[in-house]
Amino acid sequence: MDRQADITAMRRAVELAARGLGATSPNPVVGCVVTDASGRIVGEGWHQRAGGPHAEIHALRAAGALARGGTAHVTLEPCNHTGRTGPCAQALIEAGIARVVYAVADPNPRATGGAGTLRAAGVEVTAGVLEDEAEAGNLAWLTSVRTGRPFVRWKYAATLDGRIAAADGTSRWISSADSRADVHRLRAEADAVLVGGGTLRADDPHLAVRGVEGATQPLRVALDTHAQLLPTARILDDAAPTLLVVGEDADTRHLPGVDLLRLPLRDGRIGVHELLDGLYARGVRSVLLEGGPTLAGAFVAGGAVDQVVGYLAPVLLGAGPAALADAGITTLTRALRLDITETAHIGSDIRITAVPTLKGA
Repeated sequence: MDRQADITAMRRAVELAARGLGATSPNPVVGCVVTDASGRIVGEGWHQRAGGPHAEIHALRAAGALARGGTAHVTLEPCNHTGRTGPCAQALIEAGIARVVYAVADPNPRATGGAGTLRAAGVEVTAGVLEDEAEAGNLAWLTSVRTGRPFVRWKYAATLDGRIAAADGTSRWISSADSRADVHRLRAEADAVLVGGGTLRADDPHLAVRGVEGATQPLRVALDTHAQLLPTARILDDAAPTLLVVGEDADTRHLPGVDLLRLPLRDGRIGVHELLDGLYARGVRSVLLEGGPTLAGAFVAGGAVDQVVGYLAPVLLGAGPAALADAGITTLTRALRLDITETAHIGSDIRITAVPTLKGA
């Protein structure tokens, strides 16, 4: 057993898994690399779309008879249940795979147990290879399984002093063209893109993906408590599906044919977790929060932000709205602390990716 060979093959499997981002929900992204008995790659695959063959099946088909006696490197523990497709653990056994290496254990109680099935059939199983990398690549789906709600990534663009617009409301363009293009990649990876009423009225956003080849368009979700959206709003075109979230009693007669989600109001607002529950019930497993500071503040206050992606431009304004409004934090000891997981230069900007610090870590 060559540990370095396992790492090399698994890193390739992680790369393959990423090709499915945005197209597999409510299933995970998974990559698989099959090597023959001599360690040569003979098959590759990734989960391309929900309801289609899993990564292992694509890789086994590519390998054919060369899979027998070989090793399968999979980013997620092979599934053990029959859904729209059969159990991958059984397919690996039938293909004559001698050894399975996987990165992350499957937390889904309906699918777990694949490793045990493989071992019972005499297949050697190794777990945890490149676990952190595979976990990061599948963060949205893993979070949704563990929390029972969609993964929420909050994206914002701000000046170096934290302003998202000038005092007169102008905001185009604070970030660079490269950063704006990168946001379309984030949209393409998400099941849903969410904005609130303030952003709807101020910016008339479109929210569809542009410039990403082969992208699956996300569900455009507009939180508009009193249904004040105009029928001419750009978000209502046919470039991507749209869901309007309104209060139970909102008058929507001026919006015929618009897909609606009606939710109860609490103190005049729709609850963050009621909204996420409603989206989860519709199969949404990842949300890109593009709303303004008020909506972001509500999500932070509700403990419902799983990742922050901030684009910081080398610009100073000194006045204007901040990126985050009231989040229920009144003293420094209650601040939401973050761990930075990545920094990158995007055009003239810096992109910072961070996740909430685990308490007790």
